[in-house]
Amino acid sequence: MDLATIIGLIGAVIVVVTVMILDGGTPAELFAHPSAIMITALGAIMATTITTSLKIVTKLPLLVSKAVMGAKHDEHELIELLVKMADRARRDGLLALEEDSKKITDKFLQKGIMMVVDGVDPAQVRSIMEINIQQMQARHRAGYSFFTAAGGFAPTFGIIGTVMGLISVLQSLDDPNKLAKSIAGAFLATLWGLLSANLIFLPIGAKLKAKSDEEAHLRYMLLEGILSIQAGENPRIVREKLNAYLPPSAVKGEEEKGAEKPAKKAAAAAKEAGA
Repeated sequence: MDLATIIGLIGAVIVVVTVMILDGGTPAELFAHPSAIMITALGAIMATTITTSLKIVTKLPLLVSKAVMGAKHDEHELIELLVKMADRARRDGLLALEEDSKKITDKFLQKGIMMVVDGVDPAQVRSIMEINIQQMQARHRAGYSFFTAAGGFAPTFGIIGTVMGLISVLQSLDDPNKLAKSIAGAFLATLWGLLSANLIFLPIGAKLKAKSDEEAHLRYMLLEGILSIQAGENPRIVREKLNAYLPPSAVKGEEEKGAEKPAKKAAAAAKEAGA
């Protein structure tokens, strides 16, 4: 799970509920007028559906789940895998990677290594893999743009709901008991428009865009590793190149882990020699 998304959502709800209680209201009042929720949330979704394809709409549950799920890839593990393959390719040749490629779970990396094994020209490998990345970004853009657009429509539909509610108010001026309830319901639509936009649609859209950028960054790192392996570069150089894609704090931790391995091997060798 993506803890930042969960914490942010729960925290925002707590803030809204707390403010309502401090102002003398109750959280139940938010749901006192279901029509306000329908006109804002459903209205925004339907309006956004007009701007996109039905294919995107059917994927909304999947997109929401992606926004709250954690990262699928471990950059450090992928770097270690690429460095090991670079070392094996230098010792045994590129064809030795054919069996290793079948065990790779990342489809992008597997495809790149297979092209290298097949002897595809490096320029062609780069071109094909970059097209893959660009098409992935285009697919992701269609998904997060839906939520961004819905976030723009929601406040407008909230105003529409308020106007509709005020029309109802004007039609019941002779009933004081109904008047206060109608006014509250009218402005509740505006509130729901703002809440749904700024607590649901826009944050989900921003989160999906951030995840898309992270995945594109990861794939460019993998592409650099693939091309370095194909060029027969020294595994240490490959590691340095790939570490450049990581934040400095992560690189420092990786270097410390790398330094521990030779130390453990030396300690084990010394122990055996002493025995």
